[in-house]
Amino acid sequence: MKLKKLTTESRNRDTEKLDTMTALELVTAMNREDAAVPRAIERVLPEIAKAVDLIAGRLATGGRLIYVGSGTSGRIGALDASECPPTFSTNPEMVQFLIAGGESALTQSSEGSEDSEEMGRSDIAARDPGDCDVVVGLAASGCTPYTISALQYAGSKGATTVAIACNHDSALGRAADIQIEVEVGPEALTGSSRLKAGTAQKLICNMLTTGAMARMGYVYSNLMVNLHLTNKKLLERGIVILESLANVSRDAALQVLETADMSVPVALVMLKANANKSESLERLRKAKGNVRKAIEG
Repeated sequence: MKLKKLTTESRNRDTEKLDTMTALELVTAMNREDAAVPRAIERVLPEIAKAVDLIAGRLATGGRLIYVGSGTSGRIGALDASECPPTFSTNPEMVQFLIAGGESALTQSSEGSEDSEEMGRSDIAARDPGDCDVVVGLAASGCTPYTISALQYAGSKGATTVAIACNHDSALGRAADIQIEVEVGPEALTGSSRLKAGTAQKLICNMLTTGAMARMGYVYSNLMVNLHLTNKKLLERGIVILESLANVSRDAALQVLETADMSVPVALVMLKANANKSESLERLRKAKGNVRKAIEG
């Protein structure tokens, strides 16, 4: 591994005086660097879109999306996976994560684990990847042995593999079916890939899961109709969604929600398709959870 050849490890000439800057100068410089991230991602949108369609197709047939990474990259994958159930009411098995060093590495440093190819293979093997699954490897450098070996093993078992790296022509990319290599340039703090590289990875993960769930009909319009109404804020959000989409009063929305056992998708189908609860449940079952298709019959 030759770090000097990696863009993510290069020194940033614009921030060489970082330790002597005022607070305002420092955050201005960092903000200027961060602004380059969306522009860099724009150049790889076709690859991201290809991954979105592929993930949606696999998930719709009962497959899984499994993120794999170490350090910051592993934590970003874990964050995206953990946010899918409350956002889209997905089964926790649908979107999963693996991080080098195990779940304790989410809060405690375990950087040495990223060098273990054997651990990468054994961790992903325990998830029994197959041809219905998509395994997404995240590594800012694109050369993390743990993540590369996990991706290679998953691919050998028929899983489709996606690489998200922040260096061009990376070893991780060469191990994957789809390469999403977004070059964000040198970090404001040299080698600290939790900065621009981490932001890029987070934005791409946002696109992968939100895009796939939208393609599968787990949202309606741009509203989170599959959310769980587990607190006052979310209950209010569910009521507002029904008021907006079905053009009903707050009292009517709440009444239908209660009849629908507090399920926003069921309540929405009841209102939009003029169906009773059992009919709405059957429509959703036949549509495999696609709310728009359930409404349109």
